[in-house]
Amino acid sequence: MKAFSLAASLWLVLFSICTGFSDSCLAAERPNLISIVTDDQGRWAMGLYGNKQIQTPHMDQIGREGAVFTNAFVATPVCSPSRATFLSGRYPTELKITDYISPDEAQEGAGLHAPIWPAVLQKQRYQTALIGKWHLGEHPQFHPQKKGFDHFMGFLSGGTRPMDPTLEINGKTEKREGPLPDLLVDDAIQFLRQSQDKPFALCLHFRAPHTPYGPVPAEDSSLYEGVEIEMPIAKGLIEEQIKQKNKEYYASISSVDRNIGRLLKELDRLKLSDNTLVIFTSDHGYNNGRHGISTKGNGHWLAGGVTGPKRPNMWDTSIRVPLVMRWPKVIPPGTRFDEMVSNVDMFKFVLGVLKIPQPEGVPLHGIDYSPLLFGKPIPERNVIFGQYDLHNNGLAYMRMIRTEKFKFVKHYRARYMDELYDLETDPDETRNLVRRRMPPQWKEKAAELETQLIEWQKSIQDPILKPAYQ
Repeated sequence: MKAFSLAASLWLVLFSICTGFSDSCLAAERPNLISIVTDDQGRWAMGLYGNKQIQTPHMDQIGREGAVFTNAFVATPVCSPSRATFLSGRYPTELKITDYISPDEAQEGAGLHAPIWPAVLQKQRYQTALIGKWHLGEHPQFHPQKKGFDHFMGFLSGGTRPMDPTLEINGKTEKREGPLPDLLVDDAIQFLRQSQDKPFALCLHFRAPHTPYGPVPAEDSSLYEGVEIEMPIAKGLIEEQIKQKNKEYYASISSVDRNIGRLLKELDRLKLSDNTLVIFTSDHGYNNGRHGISTKGNGHWLAGGVTGPKRPNMWDTSIRVPLVMRWPKVIPPGTRFDEMVSNVDMFKFVLGVLKIPQPEGVPLHGIDYSPLLFGKPIPERNVIFGQYDLHNNGLAYMRMIRTEKFKFVKHYRARYMDELYDLETDPDETRNLVRRRMPPQWKEKAAELETQLIEWQKSIQDPILKPAYQ
């Protein structure tokens, strides 16, 4: 009888430890998640995707030791709406965030109302943190700690200085000395140390390589001293000017990469690497001279050293992003996925990969492609959609459908602006096939894609389809 009582007592102690009195068993069994997002990093601006000049050894390490996604896209080519889609699984017009949130809009009360996946993880007893950029509302109801993050350190607006920034730390605004990426990763490392015995989800969202690119530490900029940057120079651009801009851009990316290396090293030191899924991506692509324009989907024409009017766009350079993942416990090194994925998938993907049920009553788009990581197939996907309504310093209403072979962009409230690209013969999207006198095959293809596009717009109740008087 005593033996039975002793055994029963031991069992009860173990049961209590693993069912609420401690998170140690949860931490041992449940995977951790780190989401690293840069700001304005094109897919082409990373070594693993073929750029032989940029120094990104730690970004590349994530992909080499895990999986590389070759066809990752975003639903919109500008930061606030893209980040909102990434976190909410919904499209910009549904969220009423269709362009970056300007300072005036932030003061007027613009922000992200929809539920986000970190809040679901928080309810599942994950320790959640956002370190870095938010840019999804500055009123109290939109604060990250009201949206699902236990810990926040960073900035609510679109940006801060790349050196000696002003940051919110423990609820107070402070100016800190040092490079911004280093300060953010210092805090991320501290979060890892404090959370190592619990399941955690860390969103480390950098401001870099957004303009201004520098100053950055000499150890990062020196990587490109004396380097002649190789890149396509569009007609009308001043070659030396564009190459210098890209050199500064590369240095900013390398400053992030160096700090990602620090974070990965700390994961190893804490023996957390095997059970932590690390995701690295960007909020959208970038041009920096490609297509003859400056930045992203709201870029300006560049010619003769002069910045011209805006050129709203949804070229692949603006919507195609790097996406690599490492999870040693699950993903074999050198894995490659060619399936088309979108950042609108991230809500479903995160819940799927962590084996967490989707919340009831929360409308979500996209697909859960997490079975790929476990060696299982997913339903074939042959089309993705996107949208962008520019209203800051310009005006445009664009909707996009992209297949493996074609892309069609519809410009609403504008004449003679629609675009059709044959991606097989023209992957750089240099020849718009839409003309007033189009060959029959292109006219038919454009009509076919536009029909599919409108059906998708109806499915999300796209307001651009409503009559102007409503």
